Amino acid sequence: MIEIAVATSFLIAFGIGSNDASNALSICVGAGIIKLRRAILLFGGLVFLGIMLQGSQVMKTVGKNLVDVNITIIIVAMTVSAFLIILSNWRKLPLSTHQVIIGSLIGSAMAKGVNVNFNAFLKIAISWAISPLIAVGFSYLFYKILEKTLSKFSFFQIEKILRILLLLSGFLISYNTGANELATVLGPVIHSNIRIDKIYLFLIGSLMVFMGAILLSHRVIETVGKGITTLDPFSGFAAQFGAGCCVLFFTFLGMPVSTTYCIIGGITGVGLTKGIKTVKLSLLRKIALNFITAPSIAFIISYIVLKLIYS
Repeated sequence: MIEIAVATSFLIAFGIGSNDASNALSICVGAGIIKLRRAILLFGGLVFLGIMLQGSQVMKTVGKNLVDVNITIIIVAMTVSAFLIILSNWRKLPLSTHQVIIGSLIGSAMAKGVNVNFNAFLKIAISWAISPLIAVGFSYLFYKILEKTLSKFSFFQIEKILRILLLLSGFLISYNTGANELATVLGPVIHSNIRIDKIYLFLIGSLMVFMGAILLSHRVIETVGKGITTLDPFSGFAAQFGAGCCVLFFTFLGMPVSTTYCIIGGITGVGLTKGIKTVKLSLLRKIALNFITAPSIAFIISYIVLKLIYS
């Protein structure tokens, strides 16, 4: 049973790579700053660094404060989550890993009759709701600041500066993927009294994220990097850095917020600086629907599966 629980966690880590590598890479790749393969290599290393240095708070929130986890709950919740994330990626739709995992954990826990801390869930849900809006504001603000400050430099200086800044913001998102996204996955395993070296879990989990990024991330990168609004290095940096700062802020608070939706909020924010007509609202509505249905479906499936197991 322990091996199954760990294996399902690694499967969801693969799903993170397939879905959430787009958070760090889509804007850099979409704006032509870096080649996809090189970006993925940098992404994998920074994911490991993020969970090593700053993953503990989010792991505690998800693995200890929200639900009293056990092996059965972990197996069902993580298996259902991995399936939904990889399916969503195949459909070229970005998806919040946090929402699916937490929906699955709560569904499994309620089916098993295990205590759920709904005060902790309320705090998480509020963080989910406001973090994309904060990312919109940050990105809009950064864009306006850049617009005023960089106008003093020559065109070639601006291009060089923006390429460097955009890569740095991509590094920040990659770091957040480990500190927040992967921490959400491994939190239940770490806090379920499984006797496995944490460093080993972090290393294999990061490797699985890397493999998911190599094999499947290009599908969502196309949607996020080019499908919402037209991006150039200038707007790409403002969107990505605004989202990265937003996620890092919530990571310090120990809240598992969605990097995916913060990135989408950031891209929307810079789109608004050019006018509402430049933002593809139909795609945003489709993503927003996914935002609501994904955790609900995860909850329902996990609840039903665990009830069937014990019926």
